[in-house]
Amino acid sequence: MSTYSIKAVIFDMDGVLIDAKDWHYEALNKSLSIFGLEINRHDHLVTFDGLSTGQKLKMLSKTHVLPESLHPFINEMKQQYTMDLTYQLCKPVFHHQYALSKLKDSGYHLAVASNSIRNTVKVMMEKSNLMQYLDFYLSNQDVSKAKPHPEIYNSAINKLGLNPKECIIVEDNENGLKAAKASGAHVLKVDSVDDVVYESIMNFIKSVEEKND
Repeated sequence: MSTYSIKAVIFDMDGVLIDAKDWHYEALNKSLSIFGLEINRHDHLVTFDGLSTGQKLKMLSKTHVLPESLHPFINEMKQQYTMDLTYQLCKPVFHHQYALSKLKDSGYHLAVASNSIRNTVKVMMEKSNLMQYLDFYLSNQDVSKAKPHPEIYNSAINKLGLNPKECIIVEDNENGLKAAKASGAHVLKVDSVDDVVYESIMNFIKSVEEKND
């Protein structure tokens, strides 16, 4: 019989704490448009959602005439466009601040594990005023294999010094969910940033702990 109680909540960022999916989509397409390429909305949602820009470019090079030598330039342009949108649009959201502040006050460890690059995570967490509640954050630059590989979640759990069964991961997209489930932690799936509210997280924690009793 398991006796683990939940001690930490690890959040994905895009689509969970920050409504930035369209920002990444628009920024990458703006960069690709220089070379006459575009990812359509269906492919973005079904195939590319939750992957890093580097992973997306590698996939595009397999199916389009996109030389790999252009990847660094496109990636750099994409990150700049993402930052432009972030500074314009990223703002504090009350129900996220409330949820994280209440969880922190209740003694839970909090972390973010994102497939975005380190600077994007840092700026988005600062602009949304959520950084103050986090123990730490991890980006795709902190691991050798990005989601859907579980390395980033394994790293976060190890950094917390916890057993996977003492952690909840909040995720939204297929690639992130694969990574979260493979880590062995409990996974709370959300459909959008609007689902990330204190009551829902606490209800999930209680349901997990009741099953463990």
